Amino acid sequence: MELWRRWQAERAGRDQASAFVRALLVDPPESDVRQLAEIGTGGDADHARWELRYVRRAAGMLAAQRDALADRTASLVSSALARAVRRDPHVAAARREVAARQFNLRLSAYAEALEDKSGAERTGDRLGRVLLGFAGRADPTAPDLEAAGAIVTAFLGEASEALRRSFGAAELPDDVAPSAMKSSG
Repeated sequence: MELWRRWQAERAGRDQASAFVRALLVDPPESDVRQLAEIGTGGDADHARWELRYVRRAAGMLAAQRDALADRTASLVSSALARAVRRDPHVAAARREVAARQFNLRLSAYAEALEDKSGAERTGDRLGRVLLGFAGRADPTAPDLEAAGAIVTAFLGEASEALRRSFGAAELPDDVAPSAMKSSG
């Protein structure tokens, strides 16, 4: 009986991860594509669209790593995302390995931007700098950094919300602070 329950739990986790990943595979809004094309890719909307697809997927992985209720969530999401990317109709079969490497580079860069606590630059500006850097813009203006950072920040918020919809949200008693729960575990 224990084996059956474990199998059911694993299956449920894979299903939740697949549902979450479907939300990450939605193409970015055309308004974001136009804005990034204007401020980052020299008018190349296809490049902008790809960068925003990478951002959405990276935001999902970061949400799974940072916000998940269970330790296994990030690995379940990673596996589901890898499966989905292998079947991505937007990527030619011969280019999937390259796309995977490009995604991993971006994921690392966004994670590093979030982890940087130096205070030299606001988090949104760091995230915007990463997006614009991959888009091909090495010398962004402050308004362009802010606009790009707002796009990335919005995708991070959407990913966290999609994670809660797929995996559930933490429910704490009103009289217990989240920090107290972490330290008592």
